[in-house]
Amino acid sequence: MKTTRGPRILVFDSGVGGLSVADCIHRQLPGLDLVYLADNAGFPYGDKPEAEVVERCTRLIASALGVYAPDVIVVACNTASTVVLPHLRAMTGVPVVGVVPAIKPAAAKTVNRRIGLLATPATVRRPYIDRLIQEFASDCVVERIGHPGLVSWAERLVSGHAVPEEELSEAMAPFRSAAVDTVVLGCTHYPLLLESLRKSLPEVRFWVDSGEAIARRVAWLLDEAGLAVPAPDILQKDSLAGGKAAVLSALFSGAAPEDIASFMAGLGLSPAQVAGNWPAASGVRASGSA
Repeated sequence: MKTTRGPRILVFDSGVGGLSVADCIHRQLPGLDLVYLADNAGFPYGDKPEAEVVERCTRLIASALGVYAPDVIVVACNTASTVVLPHLRAMTGVPVVGVVPAIKPAAAKTVNRRIGLLATPATVRRPYIDRLIQEFASDCVVERIGHPGLVSWAERLVSGHAVPEEELSEAMAPFRSAAVDTVVLGCTHYPLLLESLRKSLPEVRFWVDSGEAIARRVAWLLDEAGLAVPAPDILQKDSLAGGKAAVLSALFSGAAPEDIASFMAGLGLSPAQVAGNWPAASGVRASGSA
């Protein structure tokens, strides 16, 4: 039985962090076909020159465009979003959505006007963070932590490595000292660490990331393009026929992480196929691409 093909979204990141965004999109719009593309051969992006990040992102996304023909591209990486969006928009007419640290919604939630921004060392230093704070949180105290280890800890969750709780707690000490009641997760990897972060900072009332806002933006773009997401009853029929996976393909520029399919399944994002060393060593073709 042929499955119903919904709109297709390409989610791109340097590693597994973008899965937190893919999860938000899938929960809000379960009828979408998701393709996940990770440049894990280039991970991490934070210590790379901007020109190299632009080259890697545009090359890989161009390859995916040719195979999967997505209706929207989501760059689920803060570092890439700061430098690559203009290049992608010049390269393709497909709408592109980037990630912005959720300073604005955090300022709307905080009660004591004390916000913690948790991001990569590169992100907390970028001038656009200063502009976001000045525009949306000028009446707040914003404490920044740019820790080099958190992204790697999130990546290692895939292979079953536990988060080093004591080291994490030490890293979060500035937030405790500043008595923040709201924390912005300014990297898409960090929602994957949320359980451990909550244990380290039990006094924090609000945890804010960009995933839900990105999902809403994707929904708006699809609506503007007149692309309808399949209704729940159609999805149920596909599920019963065994023809619908949450993620059409999970693609990795390096070797596919061991146990990635199980890890994604635990997030509710079971992939129909996983491909490593993509696209060089891959003969992948998009299933259901009529």
